Amino acid sequence: MTDEYYIKRAIRLAAKAQGMTSPNPMVGAIIVKNGDIISEDFHRRPGTPHAEVLAIEKAGYNANGSKLFVSLEPCCHTEKRTPPCTKIIINAGIKEVVIGMRDPNPKVSGRGILELQKEGISVKSGVLEEDAKRLNESYIKYITTQKPFVTLKIAMTLDGKIATPEGQSKWITGEKARRMVHRQRSHVDAIMTAIGTVKADDPQLTKRVTGGRNPQRIVIDPYLEIPLNAKILKIPPETIIVTKVDNSKASYLEKSGAKIIYFKEKIDLNLLMEKLGKMEITSVIIEGGSSLNAHVLEDGIVDKIMFFISPKIIGGKDSFPSVGGKSYRKLEEAYKISALKIKRIGEDILVEGYIK
Repeated sequence: MTDEYYIKRAIRLAAKAQGMTSPNPMVGAIIVKNGDIISEDFHRRPGTPHAEVLAIEKAGYNANGSKLFVSLEPCCHTEKRTPPCTKIIINAGIKEVVIGMRDPNPKVSGRGILELQKEGISVKSGVLEEDAKRLNESYIKYITTQKPFVTLKIAMTLDGKIATPEGQSKWITGEKARRMVHRQRSHVDAIMTAIGTVKADDPQLTKRVTGGRNPQRIVIDPYLEIPLNAKILKIPPETIIVTKVDNSKASYLEKSGAKIIYFKEKIDLNLLMEKLGKMEITSVIIEGGSSLNAHVLEDGIVDKIMFFISPKIIGGKDSFPSVGGKSYRKLEEAYKISALKIKRIGEDILVEGYIK
């Protein structure tokens, strides 16, 4: 088998922990000896052993003289809850290490590779690097900027509408697309919406699939209009309310378990991302209406788009567009998407890509 085969397998192993490892990366490791896989494992959650350590423990004495395949560069720093993986790899007698990608964490960033090489271990890095990066795109953004990776999710009709003039939007997309959205929710740290959506739909914004965890909910609510009986306030984990109002209602909400983030004047979405980063929120999906979709694009906080397009046409100038806000008069001023992917999800089409 090729190095690419084993790294691909390690990436798939790592992906089993989607939604569970934040703020850590997802990592998978495989130990091969004489052409046979003798052990493999993946990192499950913060504070627990890393993938390499688990695989080495499973292999026991057989790890001596073996080849380790790991989706991310082994850690070498000590100021954390678990010991450095490089020391354990060296002590296990592993002779060769193949790595999917370097760890962008400034505390590692090539140092793990150097430490292994100093001990005479052969190291090969960059195998299926783009695949490894895609798996941990949220971690990469967070560890290099201290801000979360932001995905804008929109469900719309063929003519770009997200609701009828009366606000009806359930359900624009089909069941398979909705199931996929719930899986995505289980993979991220938080979902962000606006007060208009909360008042109109009273959503729970939870995941309804097995595995992963329920994300935190973030509500952009400048004037603190959220109803005290809103479903979003009754389901753990805590809901974060972003507002400009500091009054008795805000105090009551905090005492009831909500977290309030205050802005004295305009809600600055870039500053909000910094605040969320300090809370170790590494990934956010935005599920809002026309206005919020426009604001997050205009403020430049979106990294990735997921547009689900349904084979329906609503029509009408009073129907709600997918993105409101200001109009761009020049085509060259439009938001451009790179690494575009288009796939069929049941009866709907998913368009994915990255904001340039």
